[in-house]
Amino acid sequence: MIERYSREEIKKIWEDRNKYSIWLEIELAAAQAMEKLNIIPKGVVKKVKSKAKIDVKRILQIEDKVKHDVIAFLTSITERAGKEARYLHKGMTSSDVLDTCFNIQLKQSGKIILKDIDELMVSLKRQSIKHKYTLCIGRSHGIHAEPITFGLKMLSFYQEFQRNKKRLENSINEISTCAISGAVGTFANIDPRVESYVAKKLNLKVEPISTQIIPRDRHAQFFSTLGIIASSIERLAVEIRHLQRTEVLEVEEFFGKKQKGSSAMPHKKNPILSENLTGLARLIRSNVVPALENIVLWHERDISHSAVERNIGPDTTIALDFALFRLNSVIKNLSIYPKNMQKNLNITNGIFFSQRVLIELTNVGFTREEAYRIVQKNAMNAWRQNSPFLKNILSDKKITNKIPVNKLKKLFNFSYHTKRINIIFNRSLKK
Repeated sequence: MIERYSREEIKKIWEDRNKYSIWLEIELAAAQAMEKLNIIPKGVVKKVKSKAKIDVKRILQIEDKVKHDVIAFLTSITERAGKEARYLHKGMTSSDVLDTCFNIQLKQSGKIILKDIDELMVSLKRQSIKHKYTLCIGRSHGIHAEPITFGLKMLSFYQEFQRNKKRLENSINEISTCAISGAVGTFANIDPRVESYVAKKLNLKVEPISTQIIPRDRHAQFFSTLGIIASSIERLAVEIRHLQRTEVLEVEEFFGKKQKGSSAMPHKKNPILSENLTGLARLIRSNVVPALENIVLWHERDISHSAVERNIGPDTTIALDFALFRLNSVIKNLSIYPKNMQKNLNITNGIFFSQRVLIELTNVGFTREEAYRIVQKNAMNAWRQNSPFLKNILSDKKITNKIPVNKLKKLFNFSYHTKRINIIFNRSLKK
């Protein structure tokens, strides 16, 4: 992922130094287990640990010659640690180190993303409570439907990210496994107790059965979850983009005093952050299919998944971390315009009360079909003629012959649409 969309904390997880440090930790944990089982001499780990040093430049120099990253790593450690290092990697295969490390990196990244989601949820909850009763028009198919509140909009996103948090927690648990089972996963050259020891030491679970690799359906779930989270980010970003359109302008991204919106048009204030989030979401989702395809490998292993994971591991997690951080900033600093919401509510002259009139007509004896025709005719006339819907209703003798004027007027009441908001909030915010 390019620097523009990278944050330092998560970027470091995918740097070579952290990767090789994890490799060394895995190798030393396995050697420690072998010492305890009297498979290798006592004191090996202490000596290697005291002398070993991660030299990224040297490892890459060796890899350039031997064309094998794990061999290059082990050779570099041996150069510094001396003959005791020959006991490292005993009975192991490269995937034992690579896969266990990859899972640790995904777990580390996942925890940062969980923290991002928590911070976003705080902002969404704050906005939803603040605007619990801020009326705005609800839209279906992009068309004015019935009134809701802006707080309810925000609450729906809060709930969605709460679900995303659970999905990610489950997916982190799914990839938190360790495999130290040797070539083709049979433990022929390594004691299974070594794997158990390493797993416990690294706070992972033992992979019940690995071939020569950890099964990739686990990783497919993880990346699919990241893709779902990206879609949730985009859903919220698109909502903001729609609501910021000039003719709507119910919300607006924060615009700094020295900020400029267009190189050509000085008047422009564009929703560039939300648009950027839509783009990042596309990028993150594009990595889900390769993760799914990585499930299908030849026999006990091939390396067709390797190049994919070297790219999508860092790129997807770094991009999602950045996107969540940016979205949280947008929500925290969002400019919200209740007056414009009220203005937009009034655009259609109250025709969104049509369902209330429809229901009342059926209550006084009209068939639903009759009531629908009557209400629809009056609503369409109000829309075409730019006249108040209530005025049209009060002028329709078919209606006023059945329902008193005072009762009809009471149907046009905004509080009717907010009377159960508390129920939704209470069940959405309960622990």
